[in-house]
Amino acid sequence: MRTINVDEITKNVKEMCIEANHFLSEDMKKVFYKALEEENSPLGKQILLQLDENLEIAANDMIPICQDTGMAVIFIKIGQEVHFIGGSLEDAINEGVKQGYIEGYLRKSVVKDPIYRENTKDNTPAVIHYEITEGDGVEITVAPKGFGSENMSKVFMLKPSDGIEGVKNAVLSAVKDAGPNACPPMVVGVGIGGTFEKCALLAKKALTRDLSNESPIEYVRNLEKELLDKINSLGIGPGGLGGKTTAFAVNIETYPTHIAGLPVAVNICCHVNRHIHRTI
Repeated sequence: MRTINVDEITKNVKEMCIEANHFLSEDMKKVFYKALEEENSPLGKQILLQLDENLEIAANDMIPICQDTGMAVIFIKIGQEVHFIGGSLEDAINEGVKQGYIEGYLRKSVVKDPIYRENTKDNTPAVIHYEITEGDGVEITVAPKGFGSENMSKVFMLKPSDGIEGVKNAVLSAVKDAGPNACPPMVVGVGIGGTFEKCALLAKKALTRDLSNESPIEYVRNLEKELLDKINSLGIGPGGLGGKTTAFAVNIETYPTHIAGLPVAVNICCHVNRHIHRTI
């Protein structure tokens, strides 16, 4: 049994909130600069160059890469041989978010109640997803999610007979409806299977997958490539002003489902697609 003080969780979450909001992840850098080389629309290329300048200024001056520093989404995998001491794990995670957003001078965008809308003034609570795994490690993913793109996301409860063509149509319709509102170039996370809430969680998680890692499932790999080509043929382009780069990537995660259903969720993220991983 491994013992971890929750103060260590707080420290890491704090640092990760600050880092994710100031620096583009390495996998996002690769697809961004690839798009910059390949974009053939003069206006689209100009928008990408402006975004690149913004990223450089943010890194050099330690200011956020986007003014919407998002609602903190935390995925935490906990080995079943880990014992936490020092207090509540959930409180420790939220304390890390609080410290990160206050000390990092990040915008506080969370309200206590969805109707009465009083700001919590420290960007808590986070949205936390727990997973128990084997071993004695702890893996933390912090993904601050801005709501320009979040608001463009959709869930489709398809019929099994809709099949893979129905999935393709659902994803393409979500991207078309999002248009410039999702701050393209975007990353498109897709969840297929499970239940109403499970497919949405899969889509969210898909956004945090390293873009250089392909799906281990052949038909999913092929579907990701086909959808990316079709999305980039829509002509929405960088900033919604035209071009071949509407999306950097399509990441798909799947899960078993019921014989009567085919749930599909599309969770869209903007051009920064903030995510950071650490193992403790």
